[in-house]
Amino acid sequence: MVREQDRVIIICRPMAVREDTLKLTHLFVGAATASLLAFSAAAQTTTLRIQTHYAPETESGKLAAQYVEDVQTMSGGEIAVEMFYSSSVVKSVETFDAAATGILDCDMTGGGYQTGKNPAFQFVGDIMGGYATPYQQLSWLYYGGGLDAAQALYNKYDMQLVGWWVYGQESLASSKPIRNAADFKDWKFRSPPGMETKIFEKLGAQPIVMDFTEIFTALETGIIDGADASGLANNVGLGLYDLVKHANFPGFHSMPSDHLACNKAVWDAMPEAHRTIMSVAMEALALRTALTFEKKNAEAAAQLREQGVTLYAWADEDLQAFRDAAQATWPEFATTPEAEALVESHLGYLSQLGLVSE
Repeated sequence: MVREQDRVIIICRPMAVREDTLKLTHLFVGAATASLLAFSAAAQTTTLRIQTHYAPETESGKLAAQYVEDVQTMSGGEIAVEMFYSSSVVKSVETFDAAATGILDCDMTGGGYQTGKNPAFQFVGDIMGGYATPYQQLSWLYYGGGLDAAQALYNKYDMQLVGWWVYGQESLASSKPIRNAADFKDWKFRSPPGMETKIFEKLGAQPIVMDFTEIFTALETGIIDGADASGLANNVGLGLYDLVKHANFPGFHSMPSDHLACNKAVWDAMPEAHRTIMSVAMEALALRTALTFEKKNAEAAAQLREQGVTLYAWADEDLQAFRDAAQATWPEFATTPEAEALVESHLGYLSQLGLVSE
């Protein structure tokens, strides 16, 4: 009988162990499933519609595409971006409002298009006659108090400034020589809206405000003699020097801050991790843009010289004369509290850099 009992005991114990094991297995599987479901529920996705005025074949268009790839990759696919190039949804100047009202989610043009809304946008869009390099301009934004000052302006219009990308000084494209300021007399050229029109009018030019996408046709048909479009490499990508054979390089008159600005409600609803990814990716884009155009503009200059395009380098005294004229025009646009605050901030920082005449 003892042996029989022992045998029963020996047989029953493995069954008990097996039952306990099954219970534990079910417990762990259930816990893992619950965790997975909780994680899936917690994971959020962000889908954004962004418009830029740049064509995809330009250097800036390619850089915008790289930005999109970066944020989608760093987010593990949680951020999905639909990019509209060449202002294909609305005109460039309308992009900001289209984002603010929900037609788009974000604007990847520039603040300079919004000077009619508030002149303060001039001083976050194109600080003409101000900084000499992209690095100086970006340092004001990130380390000179610029981002806080600019954010107050953007938030007033239900938008969030995410960051800047600055390609450097622009070069003009012209059918006539542009050796110095005297050559601007009666020169009809495409100008963006804002302070630039007043500065060039003082120099005798005839600025005509038109959309970025209309420049090529206006040059081709002779409506204008020249254009302020973009940096030298971008101008090549736009085909401007296929039409006209004069340019200035290095540029001096304008260094726009292209921006990424998003609908504030959309931005605030995004997970903090997604906002961080987009902000840090913009800082990377800013550096990549500045470095890219250092190289691409130099290559474009060599290429254009070989193709018979004449490039004019202005003398230092002419450059300073333009900077003085531009800075003298700033008070004319500092007509709102936001504009006054931004001008004061810029002048203080420019003084530290030695770029303001005493």
